[in-house]
Amino acid sequence: MASQIPSNLKYTKDHEWALIEGDTVTVGITDFAQSQLGDIVFVELPEVGSELDSGATFGVVESIKSVSDLYAPITGTVIESNTELESSPETCNESPYESWFVKIKATNPDEFNDLLSPEDYSATCDD
Repeated sequence: MASQIPSNLKYTKDHEWALIEGDTVTVGITDFAQSQLGDIVFVELPEVGSELDSGATFGVVESIKSVSDLYAPITGTVIESNTELESSPETCNESPYESWFVKIKATNPDEFNDLLSPEDYSATCDD
């Protein structure tokens, strides 16, 4: 079964999705990522105010199969962390594109243009 890849988002090679609104980037994991992980049982997210560098680890997702790092798609400051996922991590499996992890105020919003298009991301899922 093909994974869902919404056309309004950008993606990382590490299977995070990103949505930009102004200089705020909302980040989550893709449908492909959650399907590869299996049942997600724990999510660890950064504190509001944390400074993130593009490509750097910002949190952890733990499933019954493995533990995976989360990578920032863009440089900036965490302005919101989805604390609901700490008590309901399974929502990452149920609705990966509604279950965002963090919102980042981008230091350089142009970095968003360096992320993968839906078409380019789709090709990474076929490998």
